[in-house]
Formats: sequence, C-alpha cells, structure tokens
Amino acid sequence: MTSTLRIGILGAARIAPTALIKPSKENPEVVVAAVAARDASRARAFATRHTIPKVHASYEDLIADPELDAVYNPLPNSLHGRWTRAALAAGKHVLCEKPFTANAEEAREIAELAAGSDRVVMEAFHYRYHPLSLRVEEIVASGELGKLQRVETALCFPLPKFSDIRYDFSLAGGATMDAGCYAVHMARTFGGETPEVVSAQAKLRDARIDRAMTAELRFPAGHTGRITCSMWSSDLLRVSARVIGSDGELRVLNPVGPHLYHRLSVRASGARRSERFPRRPSYAYQLDAFAAAVLRREPVRTPPSDSVETMTVIDAIYRAAGLPLRHPS
Repeated sequence: MTSTLRIGILGAARIAPTALIKPSKENPEVVVAAVAARDASRARAFATRHTIPKVHASYEDLIADPELDAVYNPLPNSLHGRWTRAALAAGKHVLCEKPFTANAEEAREIAELAAGSDRVVMEAFHYRYHPLSLRVEEIVASGELGKLQRVETALCFPLPKFSDIRYDFSLAGGATMDAGCYAVHMARTFGGETPEVVSAQAKLRDARIDRAMTAELRFPAGHTGRITCSMWSSDLLRVSARVIGSDGELRVLNPVGPHLYHRLSVRASGARRSERFPRRPSYAYQLDAFAAAVLRREPVRTPPSDSVETMTVIDAIYRAAGLPLRHPS
C-alpha cells in the first residue's frame, strides 16, 4: 500500500481534464503521471497543456509502466472492455468511463475478471458520488414518500455534429449508450432495483443508431418507470429525475452535474421544501472515492457488478426498440 495513487490516461480524451486532471490538482493522494494516445504528437501536446510528466508511445506501454498504479479509461465505448481487461492483466486498478462496456455479455466477462483479482475496477458514474445523489437515495429509503409508484429520469442534450463518434455504430455509439446510460443508472439507483424493460421506442439517426430513446420500465417491487434520452430530438435539453410515492414526490433538476446548477424539491405530508448542496464538482467526489478504494480498500458505489445490471437494461432497451446490440471492437 502506498500513500499516493499514480494514474495514467488512455487517450487524450476531451473528458479527461474535467473528470480527472482538474480534480487531481485538489487531491493530494492522486497524481496524473502519464498519458498515451494513438497520435504521439497529440499525446505530447496534451501532456504539455496539462503538465503530465510522461508520454507513452502506445496504450500497451502505458499499461505496462511499473510506476503507474491505475489507469483511467475514457476511450470510445467499444474499446472500454478491451483496455480494462488489458489493464487488469497488467495488475492495474481501473477507473473506466461509462458505459462500462459495449454490452452486458462483455460487462459480465470484465466483472468476473475483476472479482478474481485484487484490483479496484470502478465505473465513472460521477453523479453517484455527489451528496445530492446520496440525499435522494436517503429520502427514498426513509419512506418519506411512501410506497414507490414511479421513477422517471431523463438526459437530453443537442449533439447535431453527426460525425461525432457517439453516432458511430462500430464504436458502440447511440443515444442510449451515451446519454441513456445515465438515465438508466439513475432509474436503477433511485428506483432501488434493476427494472425490466416493458417497451422502448427509438428515434433513428440511421438503421442502427438511435439519436433518441424512450423506454417504459417495471420494477420487481411493482413500481413503474420511464427513461428518456437524446442526442438530437425536439427535447433539446432536459436533465432531471422524478420519484413519485404514495405520500409524496421528489424532483431533481440536473442530478448529473449538480455542481453547475441543481434543485432538489420534495413534496410530502402536505409540505414542500427545497434542499441545496455543495458546488464542489461531482468528479472530485468520484476521484476521492477511487483513491480511497485503492489506497484504503474502501468500497465503491459503482463496482463492475453494478455495471452488469446497467448494461443488461441497456441491452433490453435496444432489443425492445428493435435495434441491434452494440459490440466491442
């Protein structure tokens, strides 16, 4: 056990500064020590811009670096499983961006590998580590809302650049994989269980790629739900969660990025209230949790077993919508 967690980044991804590099500067236990990219010049420019001391010529070289304890994997969806698998084989801990893998079968494979190792593998659902998310779970579990009746979650945003990799089927793209993985995960988290998919309807970019998706859910305890997601639809911007119980209702505006803005309102027992939370980025809380898991063996809220459940629902949504499952590359 060491007192510092040294992390290498796979790829010069746009999300890396927000998700890892900036939070690491306020966390004395974490050092971003290396980066690798397919384009060596891009990797060098990225390292210079973000003061990363070491640049590796390939992903393989970075994973093999004995000075690194962990790998951050923000590669395209179809590559998540391959490089998480490689990192585990090299004895590295892994913080993997969502969605965890291309499909549920691959998620189960990675989960089994992780369970058979002594390494931490954590999916980067950063919102799950923010006090707002924890408070929503606490309110639902307290019984204040009464018996759960319905959970509705949404993440919709405009992405009209159709050349973006998130519209690429070969890279396991699609609205349900990108925005939808959040909506599915929030439905599971706030609904307290993994639901079955009753129906799903997609709006298509092409024959295999969904630009928007709506799915109706049914939970084992009897309550129902709906997820709504889009990267291009008439619902241009919506980031929300709603939990309805027999005795009240909870609404959250922007549960995904509460550090930017948020609102939690609760109506129960004839009264209404709002609650506010710190503006500290959810990514900072996430990095705290990853470091604590590696350095002190503290449990994480988004382990591979959780990822399997999310990917199972995503696969079921695609099947219900008549679309093919995504595949690793």
